[in-house]
Amino acid sequence: MQTPLARVRGLGTAREGTGHFWLQRLTAVANVPLMLFLIGLLVALNGADYMTVRGALGNPFVALMLVLAFLSVLNHMRLGMQVIIEDYVHADGARIALIMLNVFFAASVGVAAIYALVKLALGG
Repeated sequence: MQTPLARVRGLGTAREGTGHFWLQRLTAVANVPLMLFLIGLLVALNGADYMTVRGALGNPFVALMLVLAFLSVLNHMRLGMQVIIEDYVHADGARIALIMLNVFFAASVGVAAIYALVKLALGG
């Protein structure tokens, strides 16, 4: 339902809220087993030397689980920060700039983390 003024201005629904909501909930649920795996890995490798850690990260299953954890956590972080920015930054230019910086930050952290994991796993 829209008021006549909203119809004239074209200020209707963005038709993205439900998808954004469900994606954030999906990443939250995915983070639970991924973080349990990460905590278990950290406990298992506590006090291990470099070669042992590198060998563990060289296991394809461990590397895949860590990549999935990186992607899920970073996407969840990006979605949460986007909601905060949209809710509390009222100037259009600043909001757009901050949303862009949020996306670039999440992408750069993801690329750096995956690069570091691959370099460690392959013996760099």
